[in-house]
Amino acid sequence: MKQKVQEYFIYFMLYSMIGWLYEVFLEVAVYRWGFSNRGVLFGPYCVIYGTGALILLCSLGKLMEKRIYIGKALVTPVLVFFGIIAVTTAVELTGSYIMEALTGGWAWDYRRFAFNFEGRIALNPSVRFGIGGMIFLYVFQPLFVKMTKRMSPAVLRAVSGVLAAILAADGAVLVVKSFL
Repeated sequence: MKQKVQEYFIYFMLYSMIGWLYEVFLEVAVYRWGFSNRGVLFGPYCVIYGTGALILLCSLGKLMEKRIYIGKALVTPVLVFFGIIAVTTAVELTGSYIMEALTGGWAWDYRRFAFNFEGRIALNPSVRFGIGGMIFLYVFQPLFVKMTKRMSPAVLRAVSGVLAAILAADGAVLVVKSFL
């Protein structure tokens, strides 16, 4: 059980870092707004991506293993895609309220998109998260599982411990700064 927690914490951090890279890429290369730290914390990670990825793994992992057909057509990936959209939209909406409570605002504004709710969620980003979630679950996750399975228990413990210490220190700095 302890080893599973360490593996999932490493997945959380990897997905948080990938999310940060994705957000920075959008800002710099796509929207050309220039660089800004897209995370709530100070390090190169967006914990909402890590949280969302873990929720996807826990909520849709069993569905991914099933082979559901309509006639002769395998529809499991389609069901997973729509599941990802539902889960990530709920995570993003919840995350916006948590961020607003902790920091006074949230890190995105979707008012420019059609079919948005209070600028917190919108159809366009939800579909993009559906596509990204498919990449997370079907491409990255198998690679991350192989990586963590190759680690000895001591290396797994050390890597997850160092990452946890960095994240805890970063969170502590955020808390201290919010009270100053």
